[in-house]
Amino acid sequence: MPELPDIQVYIETISARVLGQPIDKIRFASPFVLRTVTPPPARFYGKKVTGFERIGKRIVFACEENLFLVIHLMVSGRFRWLPEPNAKIPGKLGLAAIDFPNGTLILTEASTKKRASVHLFEGREGLEKIDPGGLEPMTATAKTFGARLRSENHTLKRALTDPHLFSGIGNAYSDEILHAAKMSPVKLTAKLTDGDVKRLLEATKKTLAWWTDHLRKEAGEKFPEKVTAFRSEMATHGKFGKPCPVCGTKIQRIRYAENETNYCPTCQTEGKLLADRSLSRLLKDDWPKSLEDLEDRMAVRKSGP
Repeated sequence: MPELPDIQVYIETISARVLGQPIDKIRFASPFVLRTVTPPPARFYGKKVTGFERIGKRIVFACEENLFLVIHLMVSGRFRWLPEPNAKIPGKLGLAAIDFPNGTLILTEASTKKRASVHLFEGREGLEKIDPGGLEPMTATAKTFGARLRSENHTLKRALTDPHLFSGIGNAYSDEILHAAKMSPVKLTAKLTDGDVKRLLEATKKTLAWWTDHLRKEAGEKFPEKVTAFRSEMATHGKFGKPCPVCGTKIQRIRYAENETNYCPTCQTEGKLLADRSLSRLLKDDWPKSLEDLEDRMAVRKSGP
């Protein structure tokens, strides 16, 4: 799922192409992507785009006459920019297109679940209804950040990725933030010291800023085409079994539902292996509790009977 750095770069590159341009037409290849019925899409025709905002992981196109077009990419949604008006929407992946005099912005989704959405609003009341209320991490202070963390007792991983607590952080960058902070993803927020809060906030800002700048430089003057949650420069996310770039320990993971948490046992959990829900239930007492235990069992397995 595109997260804060990806969304910010999308906003910048889209803005460079359509800010001040009128919307000629909004086309839908899938009727299910449009989640509102009023105002109708035709209400936006001829209205200039006056600015952009971000609400969590949603991109807001502000238009003349207090009109707002909001797109949520969800997990597999992506944008394409074609420098030709009224460009064809791709057959399999295409969901919608926004036509401008100088080109077409196309919304695609590489998933059969079709979770991406478009909302059309007249007035800011609509924006307020879809805002989950997460704190903006880049402008947070230690006081506001700590208060939000401690407002509910969750694991750090869950807290950072909860859109009602923090804005724009998802599965990928939470892994990177926690590795940078050298903190366990399952540490409970109620147990955080003021020093922990400060260290986590610094890691959050530094990680998100670095990745935003990196993605901005990667795109350059071009439209971003490789928006992915798995990147070679990442320290832990998607790196299960690969060496930690700091200490060389193999990255471990916790799998749950469609997601997984990646972490370095040496840097983040004092060598302790965190229980994978499915495997630990299956193995029970055979689940290794530490890196040494895991390595010993692997050595025995390799040596054979």
